[in-house]
Amino acid sequence: MARHLPSHTPVGRERKRRQWSQAELARRADIPRTTVSAIEGERLTPSVTAALALAHALECSVEELFGGGTTEATKSGPEWAWLPREEPRRYWEAEVRGRRLLFPAESLALNAIPHDGIWRGAYVREPGRDVAENSLVLACCDPAAGLLATEYARSSGFRLIVFSRSGGEAVNLLKQGLVHVAGLHRSTKEQPGRNAETVRSQLGEGFRLVRVADWQEGLAVGGKTRSRSPASVARGVRRWALREQGSAARECLEELRPEAPGRTVHSHTAVAEAIRGGWAEAGVCVRLAAEEACLSFLPLRSEALDLCFPAAMQHDARIQALIRLLRSGTYRRIISELPGYDARNTGEVVAA
Repeated sequence: MARHLPSHTPVGRERKRRQWSQAELARRADIPRTTVSAIEGERLTPSVTAALALAHALECSVEELFGGGTTEATKSGPEWAWLPREEPRRYWEAEVRGRRLLFPAESLALNAIPHDGIWRGAYVREPGRDVAENSLVLACCDPAAGLLATEYARSSGFRLIVFSRSGGEAVNLLKQGLVHVAGLHRSTKEQPGRNAETVRSQLGEGFRLVRVADWQEGLAVGGKTRSRSPASVARGVRRWALREQGSAARECLEELRPEAPGRTVHSHTAVAEAIRGGWAEAGVCVRLAAEEACLSFLPLRSEALDLCFPAAMQHDARIQALIRLLRSGTYRRIISELPGYDARNTGEVVAA
């Protein structure tokens, strides 16, 4: 019969006291099992995120499990901005507000940049790749953000890492200090101050907004439609590609049709692809996403896409490079030539 050796670490002792396997603890803490094994075997000092997750799962304090609190947990290297879903996992590394963070790599369509390392239960950076302090992290739902990242790298020598998130999710990541910049597009011609109001209500004072573009958001429909009335078209739709609750696109749809049956997707491009793929008949997205998917598009409203960043970063070289790019004639021309984008106010900075 197998003999179970006692664990010499508090994590292992607490886990065994509850008669949990390492896999069960990993599931409850939402971290990889190999990470639990490495921590118990003292082969890995946990990140702040992992330490807090284990403490919550085991109903202990971080001090009880690791003795020195979260400060000690960060001495061995960066921490995850959010935990990867599986491993091994490619990651990017960036310095955000004085912390070095690891970001699970996402979407090569938006980020045509190599990863900085591969996580296999421990932090191992690829040789020669320490670009954390030259990285700017952006969360937004702009389908043209990959173009912004390409031009940013070309013009500045820095790199822009883009994560596709709704405006609400992006602002929340900025609030947590996990990204440098968040994109949102709640301002309309009728309510031009909504982006600033959203920032003040969710983040407080001390933030700036810089305009990327004004764009058209509207109803994307598969095939040709003879009607020019979005309301008329919407009444006949039975299957919708929905954006997340609280997103500007979902708000726009609810104004058009309050009860819309369908499935939720997580980007403007995903709305268009769902319609093109045939499992949704219509959805709300920006014109660029609809036209790239060869869909019919009926405008609903004009919105202002702004990027929000802390005022304390206004003189940071990475932010300054972003603002210079947005104000450049070259980038304004590129943006103005995209379907549904208006660059007349691109590059304007205002306090929130």
